[in-house]
Formats: sequence, C-alpha cells, structure tokens
Amino acid sequence: MELNREHFRAIIFHNFRRGLSRQECFDELNSLYSDKAPSYSTVKNWYNEFNRGRCSIQDESRAGRPKSVVVPEKINAVCELIKQDRHVTYREIEASLDISMTSINKILHEHLSVKKICSRWIPHNLTNAQKKARVDWCKEMLEKYIQGTSKAVYNIYTGDESWIYAYEPETKQQSTVWVFQDEAKPTKVVRGRSTSKQMIACFFGINSHVATVALEQRRTVNSEWYTTICLPEVIGEIRKKQKNRRIILHHDNASSHTSTQTKAFLTERKIELMGENFLKAESAVKMKLMDTKLVMALSVKFLNVI
Repeated sequence: MELNREHFRAIIFHNFRRGLSRQECFDELNSLYSDKAPSYSTVKNWYNEFNRGRCSIQDESRAGRPKSVVVPEKINAVCELIKQDRHVTYREIEASLDISMTSINKILHEHLSVKKICSRWIPHNLTNAQKKARVDWCKEMLEKYIQGTSKAVYNIYTGDESWIYAYEPETKQQSTVWVFQDEAKPTKVVRGRSTSKQMIACFFGINSHVATVALEQRRTVNSEWYTTICLPEVIGEIRKKQKNRRIILHHDNASSHTSTQTKAFLTERKIELMGENFLKAESAVKMKLMDTKLVMALSVKFLNVI
C-alpha cells in the first residue's frame, strides 16, 4: 500500500497525541519509510498546527491550481530530474517541483513507468578457454563426488587470500537508482578504498568457517608464509577434533599455492589437492595467452624496425 500525505499526517497526529517530541516523531517515520517519509520541517509544521488546536488533516482550500494535478510539464520535469540524478528521492522531487507525493508516485509509475533497483556488480570477463576449463572441472567434480552426495565432500576445505579494506559503507537503499522501462539494468564498479587495509586468508568447510589467518604488516603472500604460518594453523584447527582426519584442499593456482615448496608441504602432511587437473588447465590457458601477447609484441617491434 502506497502512503499519501494524509496517511503521514494521521501518523504525525497519532504521535502528537502519544506525547512524542517532533524529533522522535521524525526519527520513527524515517526509520519506517526512509525517503518516502515527510521532512522534519513538515513534521514540525504539523505539530505547530495541532498545538494551535487543529484536528483536520485535510488540505485547506486555496486559490490556484492544486499541487496534485498531473500535467505534461510536471511529467517532463520529473523525467529530467531522474535523468540528471538516478538516485533522486521522492522528497527531493517534491522540494524541487512543488508537487505532492501522490502526484510524484503517479508520474513515476503510471506515466514514466520507472522503478528503483539496485545496481549489480560487473563480473570478471573470462575467455572461452577459461569458461570451458571451469565447465569441464565442474562436470568432473560432480561425477567424482556423486552429485555432492559422497561423504567425501565433508573433507573438502577451501580458502583464499583477500584484502579487507576500510571505507565508508553504502547501504542497499543508497545504491538504488531509477531505471526506465526500456533501459538495461545498471552496473556498479568497485568503489575507491581507503589506505587502511589488511590481508587475510579465510578457510571454510561444508558446514562452517575453519580459520582466518591475518598476514603480518609489510609481508607478502608467498610460499614461505603459506606453508609455515597459514596452512599449519588451518590444518591444526581442522584436526583438533579428529587427529587423522582426511583433508582435501581446494585453492586457486596462485604462485604461492602451486610452488614446489607448497606441493612438498601438502605431500608431507598427507593433504590431498582438489581439482589438480583444473589448475594445470588454467595454467596452460594463461601460458597460451602470454605466448600470444608475446608474439604480438615481438611482431609490432619487428614491424617498427623494418
């Protein structure tokens, strides 16, 4: 149900009779209805009216065209506001064009057919060879672990390193934008982050989180750190309950994960590696791409020489 001005006035009157202050009334409305709630000045004005003895929440008759009239000029004006700022709110449109919330709602949804949706993250672009390698690996894993019904899936653990950044978060409501009926869904790039950050490695099993290992300041993720600090802590957490528990490790093909030192460590600790064929295929694809780029670079250099 879409609330109009009179509905909000009734709520304000109710809060007035309850003995709430102007600020408490505004905070309650804002928490419940967000950008559709009336402004603080509106709440204050109606409190003043009720203090003077007014009981009616209806608009008083006035000269001139009513604000609720929807005319082509207003429709075009709202359309322009949205094009200028896709995050524009009901309250901002009301303040800019001096039209009622009811009229704004009618213009947006009946005349302009717009809706507010969240922007989606842009995914990484993969080559056809990389896509095929992933599909083949998924099919292989489904067959190997019997569509996920094998008890061995409880022995699979996965993890990766990632930077944790400190920055001002944006709420889901703040990221919504107006979209016209014939427009594609909006995308959203990663925002700029602050200089405050911490590298961590996080590992999970099928049922729960296993361990999070922080990288010390000024250190880099390499085979030495991975095999002497990170993996020993993870394995220790896994084997707290069952000392000889079988462990199947799934990680990507980062250099610290595929080095000779890491492979020797996994063999010594009797850790099985999941998707080894996939990692080899990924490495082969990357090498092929690097070879192609190298040939192109050498060709350009050769052409420039002659």
